[in-house]
Amino acid sequence: MAMYVVGHKIPDSDSICGAIALSYLKNQIGEEAIPTRLGEISPETQFILDRFGFDAPELKLSYAGEQVYIVDHTEKTQAPDDIDQATVVGVVDHHKLGDLTTSTPLECWIRPVGCSNTIIKMMYDFYGVEIPANIAGIMMCAILSDTVIFKSPTCTTADIKCVEALAEIAGVADFKELGMDMFKVKSAVQGTPARDLVMRDFKDFNMNGNLVGIGQLEVIDLSVFDDIKADLEADIAKLKVEGNRHSVLLLLTDIMKEGSELLMVSDDTSIIEKAYGVKAEAGKAWLDGVLSRKKQVVPPLQDAFA
Repeated sequence: MAMYVVGHKIPDSDSICGAIALSYLKNQIGEEAIPTRLGEISPETQFILDRFGFDAPELKLSYAGEQVYIVDHTEKTQAPDDIDQATVVGVVDHHKLGDLTTSTPLECWIRPVGCSNTIIKMMYDFYGVEIPANIAGIMMCAILSDTVIFKSPTCTTADIKCVEALAEIAGVADFKELGMDMFKVKSAVQGTPARDLVMRDFKDFNMNGNLVGIGQLEVIDLSVFDDIKADLEADIAKLKVEGNRHSVLLLLTDIMKEGSELLMVSDDTSIIEKAYGVKAEAGKAWLDGVLSRKKQVVPPLQDAFA
């Protein structure tokens, strides 16, 4: 029986590239695996897939009765809706432990690094499996994306060493230039509906019984949002009501200035202000040095809700 390898809802490059890379590894060691996805491909991820000649994994939303290997999360809010009816056979992740539970023993590769693909590279090394050039390319790009080309505080020496090794395998002479090309794709927001932008990299979290949605848009210049910021603010307000969420946050992250403008709607804005030590003005606040949702945004907010 084949296992399905799948990342989180609203998949990012780490989830998609990780599902492809891990499935190849599993098949090479005699464990049949099929990469899948839980949502549409983002422009950045499509750029990566096109650059290295991959089709997007199959869109599959139901996994009841199937074997599933989870990539890049352990949160039930981010997993398939019927994950409780599936058998989770493994997890590769670099986030905090979520509330996903299993009824049987499973394989776990969890490390405090900047990207799940860094861990998958470790798995290739552990099993002694050679990485094809095209798979090395997408893994490298996923790490560059998650670590914001090594600027993120989540970046570790392991991430950097993996990118260097994968770039050599992939035949990429200047991986930082390729990383900037990826972020230029992310920065092309004009003409895209507000809802598509808000949901481009959006995750829900259960914070002490409160549903909190946090989205992030990483660009090379925040001025690209000047004409559409009001539309984004209106849309996160709608999203809060539609999902019966306590709060919705949207990070507009400038990777060059290394900080984020936080847009917020909440039942209690004071919790958010307390979490980040800021005073919101008209539902906005500047978070200097904040690039990582995983390390700099979720933990203090979770503590504030507790």
